[in-house]
Amino acid sequence: MTGSTPQLSIVLAGGGTAGHTSPLIATAERLREVEPGVTLTAVGTPKGLEGRVVPAAGLDLRMIPPVPLPRKLTLALFAVPGRLWGSVRRARAILDEVDADAVVGFGGYVSLPVYLAARLRHSPVVIHEQNAVPGLANKVAARFAAVTATSFPDTPLPGARYVGLPVKAAITNLDRAAARPAARAALGFEGDRPLLLVSGGSQGAVAINAAVTGARERLLAAGIDVLHVLGPKNLTDAHTAITDAGTGAVYRPVGYVDAMETAYAAADLMVGRSGAGTVVETATVGLPVVFVPLPHGNGEQARNATFLVEGGAGVLVPNAEFDADRLLAEVLPILTEPARLTAMADACRGLVPADAASDLARIVLDVARRV
Repeated sequence: MTGSTPQLSIVLAGGGTAGHTSPLIATAERLREVEPGVTLTAVGTPKGLEGRVVPAAGLDLRMIPPVPLPRKLTLALFAVPGRLWGSVRRARAILDEVDADAVVGFGGYVSLPVYLAARLRHSPVVIHEQNAVPGLANKVAARFAAVTATSFPDTPLPGARYVGLPVKAAITNLDRAAARPAARAALGFEGDRPLLLVSGGSQGAVAINAAVTGARERLLAAGIDVLHVLGPKNLTDAHTAITDAGTGAVYRPVGYVDAMETAYAAADLMVGRSGAGTVVETATVGLPVVFVPLPHGNGEQARNATFLVEGGAGVLVPNAEFDADRLLAEVLPILTEPARLTAMADACRGLVPADAASDLARIVLDVARRV
């Protein structure tokens, strides 16, 4: 930190999907609260969700070229060093320009160049790993990070400190019961029928979307409203709202929900992937979930949901087994048995740290002040 300048300058790196941008935004929100004079700069790539959601959160966003890292040994691996070095140089220029006191990264391919640039200019790094199984960027950075924070207690990273996953204050402070009537109205639902929220994450999920399409008439006939978040690229003219003439239940398809706290408040049960954000946010607000883990990657999604499933707060169904019939077999018994639904919601309480965003913000500020 420059001697005559009282303000700290923090760079936040992360992007691609909501799994990276949501904890970044939540941490930035708390940094502003804890340290009102702090200068915050986010770094992302032009390919990710961050181009829309990060500026919308009031953050200065700088872009670097994306460097996807192959999961397997292929010819694409040989192109990585040159592309990575170009991104590192661009990241270092950004750190120099904002006179960064510290970097906090949330993993993903945008983070690795920023971590390496910070290492080159001797800026301290705090990493946050949101998944139970760490990604490559955070595995590399954990070797030199000042602090390695994790969302789950058993994440295998050296020196890991369990703090939980940063989530927005609007989610941390959500009272689902109190917010439910206004949330349902805002999303276009009337009455007090059970509401099923379906979301495959910020990009959508083909298997989940297909299962819901196959089951929606039977869900509506059972008197269940459905809010179906398909993902922006999956919403087409063929997806229209449907109202069951007999029950009045409504199927409402949308591409994306910016304020997920509204969807959580309106819903009684969710069907979704088990990315860290979904797992922790639903546990925080007490919303039971039927998890359908993404079958690709390092198996992190199945691991993410383990503690909720074992605690009775959720159900896990392998992606290969999830179709319309399985969806109905899992969802209908829960939504038609109020006692079971209540027990699952109650089981969520106390399973995740209360305010990880504030804890991580204080860690980042402590590290920055040591410079």
